Amino acid sequence: MARYKPLFAQKNLPLKHVWQEDLGFRAAKNRNNAIQEATGEYIITIDTDIILSPMFIYDHLYFARPKVLLQGGRILLTPKESAKILRQQDFSLAYAKKSFKNRRILSLAKFIYKHRRVTQKIFQKHTMVVGVRSCNMSFSREDCLAIEGFNENFVGWGREDSEFVARFLFNHGVLKPLKFCALVYHLHHQENTRDLLPENHTLYLQTLKAQRIRWKDPSKSLYCPN
Repeated sequence: MARYKPLFAQKNLPLKHVWQEDLGFRAAKNRNNAIQEATGEYIITIDTDIILSPMFIYDHLYFARPKVLLQGGRILLTPKESAKILRQQDFSLAYAKKSFKNRRILSLAKFIYKHRRVTQKIFQKHTMVVGVRSCNMSFSREDCLAIEGFNENFVGWGREDSEFVARFLFNHGVLKPLKFCALVYHLHHQENTRDLLPENHTLYLQTLKAQRIRWKDPSKSLYCPN
């Protein structure tokens, strides 16, 4: 049974709109602004270019646990499929996508969740955790605030999600994959420029080297195994 309950189950709950000045791609700051305004104890992050499956929220909350970051995948829609959905404004058309990934099998999802996990030990052999995307991710608000949220030093596309996950793992957290559940469908569009990726990757590697759990004051945020 999930530890967290959906806040939207409460009646007459007002929606909050968080505004951020457009100074370029600043996804990390955008997410922090929203998390700061959140009143629930559990956070689910998505992007504006995806369509959620009907059981998306339920699936995240079903597997939610303290100190666990849940990472779901995405199903890519073709340009033709995306254009049809947007033209007809019928987002349920995405559910009929023919794809092996487009299957919600909760029993299989439970098996994968039980037997697969990623911890900080992965960085002893690899510099990247494969498949990190905040377009389908969730974690407790408490665990997020413990690592000061997303690193706002990241400007431009790239590595802000991976750096967040790295600090989560250094803070004794665990990453668990969500497969065959929490399905989302990604609308096709022109990709953002990746001009700042080299600089962002350098910031990411600095976090790995210092094993940081916080980003606002790196001198006081080194990972401590004890």
